[in-house]
Amino acid sequence: MLHSTDNAPKPQFTPSTLNPVAPLKTVTSPIEQATIGRSLVIKGEVSGSESLYIDGRIEGTISFKDHRVTVGRNGVVAANIAAREVVIMGKVTGNIECSDRVDIRSEGTLNGDIVSRRISVEDGALLRGSVQLTPADQKQDKSSRPEAPKAMAAAAGK
Repeated sequence: MLHSTDNAPKPQFTPSTLNPVAPLKTVTSPIEQATIGRSLVIKGEVSGSESLYIDGRIEGTISFKDHRVTVGRNGVVAANIAAREVVIMGKVTGNIECSDRVDIRSEGTLNGDIVSRRISVEDGALLRGSVQLTPADQKQDKSSRPEAPKAMAAAAGK
């Protein structure tokens, strides 16, 4: 009797046996960002040390001095915002103070005043309020001027 090799068991290949030397890839987020989802409503003070994406509703104050605050298309904010950068695609009622840039996208609405170094307002965006642009070197000048006279006065008094 002859045996057929067609019925012989075939080796099974799984992804781990195809290339056992290849390292596993891990998915990492390039930017750490907290998200407030559509169904969330927050009343009070929101602050943090990472960027924030708002798709829900916030009433109160938002303080992310060294990071970005993004108000998504579904986001509704009734708060003053202090951040390095603010991007508005939803609705914001309140004043904005930025150390770098405010970006109001075409679907964004802002009712409030802006103090920032740079501002971008796309066609179709709505802005009701005043805009005050501050030069980049103005903050450094203000912080260093008061200290110099105090140091000179202290040295002169000795």
